[in-house]
Amino acid sequence: MKSKLRALAVVLALPLTLCGCMERGGEGLSWQLNSASPNAPSLPEGLEIGEEGLPILKVYDAASESVMEMDIEQYVRGVVAGEMKNDWPMEALKAQAILARTFVLKFIGDRKSKHEGADISTDVAEAQAYAPDSVNERVAEAVRETKGMAMAYEGEFPNAWFHAHSGGMTELPSVALEYKGGDPAYLKPVESREYEEAPESARHWTADFTVDQVRKACADAGTRVAGEITSVKVGEKGRSGRAATLVVNGESVSAPSFRIQIGANKLRSTLIDDITVEDGKVTFEGRGFGHGVGLSQWGAYQLAEEGKSAREIIGAYFSGVEIVELW
Repeated sequence: MKSKLRALAVVLALPLTLCGCMERGGEGLSWQLNSASPNAPSLPEGLEIGEEGLPILKVYDAASESVMEMDIEQYVRGVVAGEMKNDWPMEALKAQAILARTFVLKFIGDRKSKHEGADISTDVAEAQAYAPDSVNERVAEAVRETKGMAMAYEGEFPNAWFHAHSGGMTELPSVALEYKGGDPAYLKPVESREYEEAPESARHWTADFTVDQVRKACADAGTRVAGEITSVKVGEKGRSGRAATLVVNGESVSAPSFRIQIGANKLRSTLIDDITVEDGKVTFEGRGFGHGVGLSQWGAYQLAEEGKSAREIIGAYFSGVEIVELW
C-alpha cells in the first residue's frame, strides 16, 4: 500500500459473521453476477462505449497535466496498483478492483471532475490513487477476473469508500467524513480484524504539531481560536471512538476537516487516544490510517489470508449490496 493512501480515496454493515469477531448484519445478501439483473445500475449518461464494449474514460493525469483516454479496465488496473501493493493476496486485489470500478462509475454519475475535459482524474485529492508503472501480472489478473463487476445497492452504485487501516472498527460517513448526504443503510460501523503485521505506522502512531500549526488548521477548518492554545481535547465521538469534533480552547472544530487541513498523512486518523499540549507543542496519539469508512485494506488482507473470497471480503464491510456484472 502506498504511503499516499488517502483516507479520502475511499464502510459499513456486516452481512456475515467472520470467525466470531465481526458484528452480524446485512441479512439477505445476494451476490448476483448477472448483467440482466433488475437491480443492475445504468451506466452514467454520456459515457462513450468503445469497440470492445467497454466504457471509455477521459482521465486527467496529474503527472503529465493532460487528459488521457483509456478504457475503464485499463484505468482500474492503474488504480489497484496505486491503492494496494501489487504482491498482496489475490482476493484482496480483486476486492479492490471491484471497489475501484464502482468508485469511478459512482463519481462520473454524481459529480464533475474539477479538471476541464475529464471524467475523473489521478489527483488523489479528488479521486483514487493511480500507478500504472506498478501494474504487474497479479494486478492484471485481479482486474481480468473481475472484469465488469461492480457493487450495486437498490439499483444504484453505492459509495465505494475504503481506507488503509480501521484501527479495529469502521465508522459512519457522517462522523468520519463529515458526510452530509445521510448515512447509507449499507454503511454501518463494523469490527474489523486487521492484519497483525501491518506497519506500526498504520496500527499505532504519534504526531507532533506546533500550536501555530494547530491554530492554522482550526482556522482552515472553519473555526478561529483566540488566545494561546492551552487545551485540545476530543469532543463528540462516533461508535468506533473516532472524533467527530475536537475542542480547542473550548471551541468546537470538525475533526475530519482538521485532519485534512493539518495533514492527513501525519494525523493518520481521527481515532485519537490521547492529546497533550506542552511547551508550544501538541502531540496526538492514535490508531489506524485513513478516514475509517468502508473497506479496510489491511482488514481485506487479513480476510484474504484466511481464505475469504473477494465477495466475502466486500460483504464483511458493505451490507445488503449485490455484485453485478455490467459488461
